[in-house]
Amino acid sequence: MKRRAFVTLIIAILLSTVTEAQTYRWNATFQTYIDQYRDLAIQEMLKYNIPASITLAQGLLESGAGKSELVIKGNNHFGIKCHGWNGRTVHHDDDLTQECFRAYDNALQSYEDHSKFLVNGSRYRSLFSLKRTDYKGWARGLKAAGYATNPAYADRLISLIELYKLYEYDQAKSYDKFMAHHSAVDKPTRGNELHPIHIYNKNYYLQARQGDTYMSIAKEIGISYKKLAKYNERDAKSPLTLNEVVWLKKKQKRADKAYEKRPHRVKRGESMYSIAQYYGIQLKSLYKMNQMSPDDDIHVGDMLRVR
Repeated sequence: MKRRAFVTLIIAILLSTVTEAQTYRWNATFQTYIDQYRDLAIQEMLKYNIPASITLAQGLLESGAGKSELVIKGNNHFGIKCHGWNGRTVHHDDDLTQECFRAYDNALQSYEDHSKFLVNGSRYRSLFSLKRTDYKGWARGLKAAGYATNPAYADRLISLIELYKLYEYDQAKSYDKFMAHHSAVDKPTRGNELHPIHIYNKNYYLQARQGDTYMSIAKEIGISYKKLAKYNERDAKSPLTLNEVVWLKKKQKRADKAYEKRPHRVKRGESMYSIAQYYGIQLKSLYKMNQMSPDDDIHVGDMLRVR
């Protein structure tokens, strides 16, 4: 009877592990985190040879896609505790009440410390003999080495990597330095959460919140507010409206390839400028593609080339 009970217990644990590992579904919050930090993860990979997929999956899991208390209070994306740490700290309930965790000024410091934590930790040494593309070996090796106590930890990492195709970043040979730099300057605080950054048409954009200005957004991103306004073809003192798109780099001359044979039908209330902003293209290019000048008017129902 004891043996049967033991077998039943083991089966129950295995079933719960499988169920737990398979509960992930795609969601925008996780994708936004990936878009924001993938270049930082690639930068770390090229420097320390840790798969970017593993770094991103751990960041997603440990930080709740950047929404955890540890991130808000201490920019700690990987749940690394204070052992052997002489820097700033924060306290948080984990396995025990109010445990000590490392705190950082920004995400870059957290990602860098995570890399050094693995590189310098003797228990993780064997992982660096694995191929950079062996994310399953890395995930299982981290669990075996004791990075986390959850029995489903490796399966969770693998599930996230495969759901969001994070393994594609393990092939990267370069990264976007703009986004890596943005990660270095962000400082989330309670009640002042960073703007989610999105990717479209080979560019990055965010949506303005109530009270935002080009100056306030530029300060968060870490670039000149005059340059930011110029990217958006606006005066630097122009007011921003709620949910207005703000492009973070110079806009493209044409829309995404998906619009090769799909002209834009003008809707009520649209202007040439709003259409250019929507597709992330330069206003002068939109006029040129349609053989128009700024003196020409558009009307509801007009068809405009955007690529």
